[in-house]
Amino acid sequence: MIPSVRVAGRRFSILGGARSGLAAAALLKSAGAEVFLSEKGVAAALGSLPAELERLGVPAEFGGHTARVTEADVLVVSPGVPSTVPAVKDALARGIDVVSELEMASWFCPGPIVAITGTNGKTTTTALAGRIFQDAKIRSVVAGNIGTAFSQVVAEMTEGAVAVLEVSSFQLDHIKTFRPRVSVLLNITPDHLDRYDRRFELYVASKQRVFEHQGMGDTLIYNADDPATCTAVEGKVSADVRRLAFSRAGRVKAGAFVQDGALTVALEGTPSAVIPVSDISIRGAHNLDNAMAATLAGRAMGVPTASLRATLKNFKGVEHRLEFVRELDGVSYVNDSKATNVDAVWYALQSFTSPIVVLVGGRDKGNDYGRLMEPVKKHVRAIVAIGESAGTVRAAFTGVVPLTVAGSMEEAVHAARGIAQRGDVVLLSPACASFDWFQNYEHRGRVFKEIVMGMNA
Repeated sequence: MIPSVRVAGRRFSILGGARSGLAAAALLKSAGAEVFLSEKGVAAALGSLPAELERLGVPAEFGGHTARVTEADVLVVSPGVPSTVPAVKDALARGIDVVSELEMASWFCPGPIVAITGTNGKTTTTALAGRIFQDAKIRSVVAGNIGTAFSQVVAEMTEGAVAVLEVSSFQLDHIKTFRPRVSVLLNITPDHLDRYDRRFELYVASKQRVFEHQGMGDTLIYNADDPATCTAVEGKVSADVRRLAFSRAGRVKAGAFVQDGALTVALEGTPSAVIPVSDISIRGAHNLDNAMAATLAGRAMGVPTASLRATLKNFKGVEHRLEFVRELDGVSYVNDSKATNVDAVWYALQSFTSPIVVLVGGRDKGNDYGRLMEPVKKHVRAIVAIGESAGTVRAAFTGVVPLTVAGSMEEAVHAARGIAQRGDVVLLSPACASFDWFQNYEHRGRVFKEIVMGMNA
């Protein structure tokens, strides 16, 4: 395939060597580019990465970024690398093109893109949308922030196949031409403010970029119930873009809503029931939002209602997102490790009618726990504070509900077990990043599940 931007013979530096960095290096090398990779981590701690790069014939440096990074025509930034690092600032100052791995991979995409972003619900909606296309026998791949780098799969796509992408704000920070056929903006609440100078408006501006290059023939799907999302969309979208809203609160002119107990879609003015809400397999108000958004994405790409209905009945959700682990002594254990911000925990606490013992904490990203006071008082029996932010969590909730501080995940799980009563839920829903104790939220969730599954009755 021929990328829309010239690659062969040009010099590319890649900043960051995790999954997306290695995948970007392989893709660019295969397209004839001169590639160099720079990783701040030391080689000995990076597993097979140095050997993989050597096998590809890609020179690399480890343990920090040197001036060689800026000896390039284009700098490709991995999602985990902040825009504030000196190497990025230096490249911008020198007039070097700085693009995200998402942007670069999109140059090679031979089919339409469905790009899904938002503070919460991205992974579930992306996984559900991918399943919708799979069940409808539409050729597609699922990639992006969900765990598989877009660069890793784009070269394997055939003409016309759909790329269903979970897109983070970090991936959108450095796009130049990225244009999805369908963009989905689920919601916008404060998150990652440590990467945006503690300024919510900068985070919002990053999310708005998902529809920045859309035009005639494209569709934007957005949450009509979320004020920040509506503000972000209003007056910012090209008049040529079809806008479809979704709402739990009431009927919308074009989009998805609940009518007579059914998820209903109106694309051309005439509403059509898709499925009774009670038949949707993923539960909770937030998952109804996710289901409406994914349904609209499917309809926008021509998936028939019967196929949508079957998928919505059978889709069971994703790992680390309100994932049931086991029941022990009448207590349910639930892994919600992907809840890395306060708003995600707010939704999680609404999802249970039983009293909750919740594990909260990790690497704080500027959290305001005030939003959780009402649901904590209503739903939570006790809090077990974990990680670097345990002191912050304790200060926020002391006197609100009983609170215990744990020094490890194992200690936290056993403390929660000692507090929980028959019929309760022990919920890992940290509201924080995982990088204090763990490699990522997946690692955190797996450790939680291993400890829970290892407990004797």
